[in-house]
Amino acid sequence: MNTSAKTSAAQLTPAVLWIMTLATGLVVANIYYNQPLLGDIAHTFHISNGEAGQIAMYTQIGYATGLLFIIPLADMFKRKRLMLVDFAFVIAALLLAAKAPNITVLGIASFLVGIASVVPQVLVAMVAHLSLPEERGKKIGFVMSGLLIGILLSRTLSGFIGEHLGWRNMFYIAAGLMVIMGALIALLVPEVEPDYKGSYGKLMKSLVDIARQEPQLRIAALRGGLCFAGFSAFWTTLVFLLQGPPFNEGSAVAGSFGLVGAFGALAASLVGRLSDKVDASRLITYTLLLTLVSFIVFLFSGSSMIGLIIGVILLDMGVQATHISNQAIIFSLNPAARNRINTVYMVTYFVGGSLGTFVAAKVWGSYHWVGVCVVGIVLSIAVLLLHLLNSRKTNTR
Repeated sequence: MNTSAKTSAAQLTPAVLWIMTLATGLVVANIYYNQPLLGDIAHTFHISNGEAGQIAMYTQIGYATGLLFIIPLADMFKRKRLMLVDFAFVIAALLLAAKAPNITVLGIASFLVGIASVVPQVLVAMVAHLSLPEERGKKIGFVMSGLLIGILLSRTLSGFIGEHLGWRNMFYIAAGLMVIMGALIALLVPEVEPDYKGSYGKLMKSLVDIARQEPQLRIAALRGGLCFAGFSAFWTTLVFLLQGPPFNEGSAVAGSFGLVGAFGALAASLVGRLSDKVDASRLITYTLLLTLVSFIVFLFSGSSMIGLIIGVILLDMGVQATHISNQAIIFSLNPAARNRINTVYMVTYFVGGSLGTFVAAKVWGSYHWVGVCVVGIVLSIAVLLLHLLNSRKTNTR
């Protein structure tokens, strides 16, 4: 083991790892606060649920944009300095969302919130950089558990705040949380020096070269994007299902499903450990099957709370475990380009999520819950076939 690896690992103390995990969860939550609030937003601005659903899509498109244009800079500039600049922008964007006088301004603010909420991906790559090779999957899994719990519990928090304090106050609270996390990052997280020495133009061009040179990255990105498309389709429309008969529930109940999904997110740390020890391709086959089964359960649970709960647990376990396995694979490819590799993967991931949100919002208008479930089943079958065909091709070489 070389000295630099030992030095990096020494900087990643348990306290630092916990701070990075907490920051990852709280920053990524900014992207998802609006989902349980879409019904309330539609009521405030006197628009349809389908139109309100586009707000979630704008946030995800913003996130994909930030991943594409900001995350590669982490290979070029000091990581902590880049994150602190990003914190300033996300605070401003959240305050704009809170004060939005109409749906157009809220859409712009949501897009900006997405662009500025990319700090978690810098932190995940930093953990991969600071970890010993034999512990990388475990450490990534730990941080990703925080990220995934942040995604899910963000819905619980925003649903509760939206119902009792109003949807605008959720964005004020989020801005306050970002001030606290920015201070903790500044004080406690170690700096990581950049490895890339070229220009920004060459840096961006290298994304294409990296994607072309790494077939495992391309397959992982497509796998992740298709999985997240189904995941986003479900979570965007769940609030509309619960607000109608036979449930007739508000944003708090829709948000509480995040607590149910957290059981699936807790599996992320276990999957990270497994990815260090077992065949990743076989593990991913099982996790993709879980995702497919979840949408079949949803199809028959349009009026069953118990069925929805079972489906949410299966969906979150399947999607999040697939995501962890994908990241364990891609972070082992090229240590000098981890942020750019992560950019290719995560941009594809969130483009998939944006398309899933867009299609679900459109399908809901005509086919409602059954249509959304069919979309999820088709996407799940597509990604499973892609994975199995690629695995077979790899094994025959």
